[in-house]
Amino acid sequence: EVQLQASGGGLVQAGGSLRLSCAASGFTFDDYSIGWFRRAPGKEREGVSCISGIGDTYYADSVGGRFTISRDYTENTVDLQMNSLNPADTAVYYCAAQRGTDYWEGFRYDLWGQGTLVTVSS
Repeated sequence: EVQLQASGGGLVQAGGSLRLSCAASGFTFDDYSIGWFRRAPGKEREGVSCISGIGDTYYADSVGGRFTISRDYTENTVDLQMNSLNPADTAVYYCAAQRGTDYWEGFRYDLWGQGTLVTVSS
C-alpha cells in the first residue's frame, strides 16, 4: 500500500523540542522529495521544510535555524527535528511526497500523510 505515516506530535512548552517522523511505504522512496507542511487553526496551509531525493534541504524563513529535516534511506523515513518551539508553531503537521521539485507548492505533492498535531503552550 502506498502511504505516508506521520507521527511524533504532542504538547510541549514554549522553548521545547519535538521530533516528527514520516514513514513512507509502497513507493520508491529515493525518487521522491518529501515536504512538511502545517496548518494552524484559522490559517492556510504553509510549507515548513522539504528535502529532495538526493538530500538537499529547504526551510521556510519562519523555521530556519530552529528546524532540521533529514531522511533515512534505509528506513524510508523523513524526520523533522523542531527546536525552540513557540506558540506560533502550533498546527497540524503533514508530510507529503512528490517526484518533482516544486517544493513549496502543495498541489504538486501526490501523496499526503494523515497529519500529526503539535501544540506549543506559552
